[in-house]
Amino acid sequence: MPETITRTLPAQFIEDIGGDYAKQLAALTQLPVKTEAFAPTVAAQDPYQAAAYTQAVDPTAGLGAYQPYLAKAGEAATAATGLTGPLTGQQLTDYMSPYQQSVIDATMASYGQQEDIREMQLQSEQARLGQLGAGRAGIQRAAYQTQSDLNRAQILAGLQQQGFGQAQQARQQDLANQLGIGQFQSTLGGGAQNLAQQQIAGLGTLGAGQQAQSQAVLDAQRQATQTAAYEPYQRLGTYGAGVSSLISGYPAQYGQASTPSASPLQTALGIGTGLAGLYGGLTGKNPFAPIGKAFGFG
Repeated sequence: MPETITRTLPAQFIEDIGGDYAKQLAALTQLPVKTEAFAPTVAAQDPYQAAAYTQAVDPTAGLGAYQPYLAKAGEAATAATGLTGPLTGQQLTDYMSPYQQSVIDATMASYGQQEDIREMQLQSEQARLGQLGAGRAGIQRAAYQTQSDLNRAQILAGLQQQGFGQAQQARQQDLANQLGIGQFQSTLGGGAQNLAQQQIAGLGTLGAGQQAQSQAVLDAQRQATQTAAYEPYQRLGTYGAGVSSLISGYPAQYGQASTPSASPLQTALGIGTGLAGLYGGLTGKNPFAPIGKAFGFG
């Protein structure tokens, strides 16, 4: 009897659309995607960032702007170190008032004149008393001279001590000045460095903002290029989703096909061939060999 085969088939127009989709999919997937067209790129360094870097490494105007001031502060510290210890030698001469010797000379000259007057007064008194030339008068003049020399030495020592004290005060003031200069130079150096840091930071911030804007533009262009490159795939995907929806949602059609039954001769030949194969497998002989030779097959 004939054999009947039943198949579930989509509508003809859906089958046509599916075939068209398959052709487009095969054609599109054979084309390589040029990914280099939307490869990631990094925005170049902004001029403000470059200026910030250039200024940062500048030894005189950037982060090293404090160095000249620090060098001057070191010089002041060295000079201040030399102003410590005993005040002797050239330093004593340097810090002594240039008018000190003139003051000493004038003071001692005035004292000498006063002593001459007092000595004349002593001699006049001795003459009035009739003691000139007497031993007592000599003793009085010797005692007077001794006391005069002592007074002279005390006055001179006082003047010299006064000059020494003034020299000490002058050197102490110079020491304080040098220390103050060193501190002032350090302050200037720190201020210069702070200003340089602020300016560098400002330039860096501006440059970073500009670079971020440039990077955003590059990213947007890359995204647009990537979207354009994959647009055919997205469009075909939408097409495929529609085809799938049609296949799943449209009523199926059924088709049948019949296969005719075998004729008696075909059946006999099939049975004979099977038996011959079985007999040959057991005995190693083909019982149809003479017939095959008769028909020109063996």
